[in-house]
Amino acid sequence: MDGSLIAQHRDVGPLLAGSAQRAKILEAMVQAVAEKGYAAATVADAVRLARVSRGTFYALFASKEACLAAAYRLGTEVLEEHVRAAVAEAADWREELRLGIRAYLRTLAEEPRFARVFLLDLEGLGEEREAAVARFARRYGASLARSGRPRPPDAALLVLSAGVHHSVRAAVRAGDDPLALEDTLVGCAVRLVAKEETWT
Repeated sequence: MDGSLIAQHRDVGPLLAGSAQRAKILEAMVQAVAEKGYAAATVADAVRLARVSRGTFYALFASKEACLAAAYRLGTEVLEEHVRAAVAEAADWREELRLGIRAYLRTLAEEPRFARVFLLDLEGLGEEREAAVARFARRYGASLARSGRPRPPDAALLVLSAGVHHSVRAAVRAGDDPLALEDTLVGCAVRLVAKEETWT
């Protein structure tokens, strides 16, 4: 079974090489959804791919939805870690924004299964998606704070983060390359602090 972005998580990847059943089920559920779509994928598909029993699955997860929610959290944590690593050496706030957005887009472009499953198939995971959008909003806020200009309000940062998510989702749905969005998304982020007046 080919690994998805989930397999890169520090708590999952090392376990997949052994016999850790939770890690294998998480990977298998992502693969099942990628192959069949959210509605058609079943627990039976996941246990078949993971080569575990239904009893083992339900001992670890209450439902398909709970399993996918856990996978979503792990995948977005890996995505955020890629962004964090990319911006570590940024010289200034503009470079930090660009490098962070580029890492976000590149990770999704290089992981089409993850992008498809988590941007398209799992839109129903409202709480998990909102938490991920909020985490990236805070990251944008940290980058913009380095500009020395008034920090945009949390609501504006959420609009930016949700807008990035929506734009990438639309690109993935259309089969377009997410990396083509880099300049547009960086420009939107920069404009949040380029205005002369202060936020009220």
